[in-house]
Amino acid sequence: MLLVRDLTIRYPGWVGRYDLAVPRGAVVALVGPSGGGKSTLLNAVAGFERVASGELAFEGRDLLPLRPAERPVAIVFQEHNLLPTLSAADNAGLALSPALRLKPADHAAIAAALARVGLAGLGKRRPAELSGGQRQRVALARALLTTRPVLLLDEPLSGLDPALRRDMVALIDGLRREKSLAVVMTTHTPEDVEGVADAVLRVENGRVAEGG
Repeated sequence: MLLVRDLTIRYPGWVGRYDLAVPRGAVVALVGPSGGGKSTLLNAVAGFERVASGELAFEGRDLLPLRPAERPVAIVFQEHNLLPTLSAADNAGLALSPALRLKPADHAAIAAALARVGLAGLGKRRPAELSGGQRQRVALARALLTTRPVLLLDEPLSGLDPALRRDMVALIDGLRREKSLAVVMTTHTPEDVEGVADAVLRVENGRVAEGG
């Protein structure tokens, strides 16, 4: 289980204080206004925010002393976080090897992941040669390849048409079941995850509340 307890983040004029518990195999969707603190929470779990106090643990292990690369966490950022000099396939392959020391089986897995998100045959293209929705799907393909048990998705459905959003939600649902992942995702369209998310929680003013 991912456990967030009284996790406090301070900025001038703003304090976020979060509580959240996500079992393995569960999907929790976070909704709420822009600037309410949803992305800040994900970044704190991933290790990209300075935490003032509180508890952050996964399966009993304290994550706060760990650097981002040491945490059992994979994150898909809202801005996709693709490296412009790498192809779509290599960007996805970073999930398997940050140094891109890839074996033939890895290349096959990458091609399969790209195909699952509707990008078959586009593996050689660089981000500048892809649309915004296609870049988002490369980031999702990288998530499909993750071997880390906590998956954070920041607006993973933005820029996608309704049919593709449904397909991506089905992929996320299948992924959490296949790999027993603890998934936390932010979304402005909670109706997209209806029937898939185990909980929809509202984040506002740096607090997590029941009921999105």
